[in-house]
Amino acid sequence: MKKIGFLSFGHWNPEAGSPLRTAGDTLLQSIDLAVAAEELGVDGAYYRVHHFARQLASPFPLLAAVGAKTSKIEIGTGVIDMRYENPLYMIEDAGAADLISGGRLQLGISRGSPEQVNDGWRYFGYQPVEGEDPSDMARRHAEIFLKHLDGEGFAQPNPQPMFPNPPGLLRLEPHSEGLRRRIWWGSGSNGTAIWAAQMGMNLQSSTLKVDESGEPFHIQQGKQIRAYREAWKEAGHDFEPRVSVSRSIFALTNDMDRAYFGRSKSDDQIGYIDNFRGIFGRGYADEPDRLVEQLKGDEAIAEADTLLLTVPNMLGVEYNNHVLENIMTHVAPAMGWR
Repeated sequence: MKKIGFLSFGHWNPEAGSPLRTAGDTLLQSIDLAVAAEELGVDGAYYRVHHFARQLASPFPLLAAVGAKTSKIEIGTGVIDMRYENPLYMIEDAGAADLISGGRLQLGISRGSPEQVNDGWRYFGYQPVEGEDPSDMARRHAEIFLKHLDGEGFAQPNPQPMFPNPPGLLRLEPHSEGLRRRIWWGSGSNGTAIWAAQMGMNLQSSTLKVDESGEPFHIQQGKQIRAYREAWKEAGHDFEPRVSVSRSIFALTNDMDRAYFGRSKSDDQIGYIDNFRGIFGRGYADEPDRLVEQLKGDEAIAEADTLLLTVPNMLGVEYNNHVLENIMTHVAPAMGWR
């Protein structure tokens, strides 16, 4: 058994002929796709966050809206860039979205990927402190977020408040019990996966990773997951973690599928991002029976308990619902995920 969710980057394009011409189009269709996916039996609706881009950027209004319109599907991010975040204000936003959804929030956070603007976090008012780089700053923000998410009081109350206070130090409100165990770290290396385990976060591993051995992507990612689980065991946390991987997977069942994805024969690729050598995992597109055989050879998918399917959101809700239905009908049962 495996949980299956979709991951949307939320692209939109203002040009004539684009099916999603505005941010409003993308936000509303993101909600509609989550509702449709829940009806299909999909387990999760996840959204990417990018600043200064024609993509989804402010996750919490969207997550709250999805939570209010659905009843069962997990809602989450993959990922929120912590270089840009005020961790205390984020606790309030996350608590509210989780309470609206009835405790279904699965919040993916990380250092984030390269952005549209150089050092864009500067415009949000953040700077690394002396001795830090931006990745260190992201982890520092994450540690502050995690420290106060449990709901322990830490702020000295005003002795003459406008409204009565509970006794003792005050915590941030609204507090959502149990959310701390549903925080994920998006990791692109073995080292950050181990750090995530030590910090008691679930693991999100995507289709980009530091190339640490020269081996195929899925093998490196499988090793990363095993290193994470070993570090988790050594840390002695009192709950079982979850691990997700993301993939582009398309079962070709009609002429439209074949027109869009039938020629996309992909392999792992090597590239350089932020001065490190990265390996990008392949996508999958084929007739269902051949697709199943290919997926059986993906070591990291086998290791993970959650699979996030990246969807081409600009092709619209109806087509993306078809993409998800193909996976749930033709692939998931044959793979033993259902």
